[in-house]
Amino acid sequence: MRCPMIGVIADDVTGGTDAAAALRRRGLRTRLGFGVPTGPAERLPADAAVLALKTRTAPAADAVRDALAAADHLTAAGAGQLYFKFCSTFDSTPRGTIGPVLDALSARTGARPVVTAPATPEHGRTQYLGHLFVHERLLAESSMRHHPLTPMTDSLLPRLLDAQSAHPGSAVLDHRTVAAGPVRIRAALDALAGRARYVFPDALDDGDLLAVARAVVDAPLVAGAAGLVGALGAVRAERGLPQHPEGAGPLRPPGGRAAVLAGSCARRTLEQIDALRAAGRPAHLLDPLAVPDPDALATRALRWYDTVDAGAGVLIHASRRPDELRTAQRVLGVARSARILEAAIGAIAVGLARRGVARLVVAGGETSGAVVAALGIAGGEVGVEAARGVPWIHPAAGPCLLLKSGNFGDRRLLLTASAAEGEA
Repeated sequence: MRCPMIGVIADDVTGGTDAAAALRRRGLRTRLGFGVPTGPAERLPADAAVLALKTRTAPAADAVRDALAAADHLTAAGAGQLYFKFCSTFDSTPRGTIGPVLDALSARTGARPVVTAPATPEHGRTQYLGHLFVHERLLAESSMRHHPLTPMTDSLLPRLLDAQSAHPGSAVLDHRTVAAGPVRIRAALDALAGRARYVFPDALDDGDLLAVARAVVDAPLVAGAAGLVGALGAVRAERGLPQHPEGAGPLRPPGGRAAVLAGSCARRTLEQIDALRAAGRPAHLLDPLAVPDPDALATRALRWYDTVDAGAGVLIHASRRPDELRTAQRVLGVARSARILEAAIGAIAVGLARRGVARLVVAGGETSGAVVAALGIAGGEVGVEAARGVPWIHPAAGPCLLLKSGNFGDRRLLLTASAAEGEA
């Protein structure tokens, strides 16, 4: 039995591209859009549709409004199942948006209980007894505890969600239950239906996620990271969806000039920036303390760009070490500092596009959202992946985009993605 289209609502841009890549990798015809569509919904000739929003750090009321609008649009376009995609490290504060959005979507769909799984083992995110791990470390002991906007200081997922939801009492499906397979999982979910609104299943490997996906493939609402949405794609493919094997058909990035725009302060992004510098790439730092005006910051950066050899991808970044970041946030405030840098990077992206840059490599979820919004990009075709979960996006017009979550990719990703033709 074939499944109706799955509609994915992602809370940030890189989360949306990650989910789209996971679905396309499984052979699903996948559409990707940015923001809430403004026109009437049309039935889509697709197996999956992803709407990437910019709601992760938005006020909760705004996030709920946009998520419900996206849900209505996807449903009208033919989605029979909705998936709320959030970060595999549950990036959110006690006043965050994951709980309010889940509350609104579960009320809209009538789903009880809602399975939600941030675990994505291929990226080192696993769950055991309800605790989220980043590789061998508990979430609260990982580098995510230093995140500038959503510092993660707790590892117990039910407690994290209960702090945000109007329906506390989230439950865990332990690994023994998950390992017993889909029938046992469904029975456990049925038993929890009247007692818990949300259920976190333990997952140590992709086989665990596949078992969960088989149990919830017909549920009206599921939530989590790219690991579970990819598993749902695999189950849908098993039911006979048209196959588009990996490597067949996805577009490759064009040649021409490239530039790297980095706003993420994740450890991996900082390592990738070090690799760019070690290769001798021209680099320009955006310093909101020295120039606390986004227009002036952008103007300086573009004037600098006009003076350097742009044959190989240049780097323009606001990424900093945790101690340097804290200094800027202490002087300017967290929200103001973020607003200045996002506005500046958006203006820089527009300026680079006007200068003929063909590839923009962007590091950071909020940064990617700012770039997409500034360029006015409504969507694009999902191309080849430069790294797992990091596909090239081909809009109808403008530069090709690589939108990278802060912790994704190997140390050389920014270097290789922005390399000139023939450069090692």
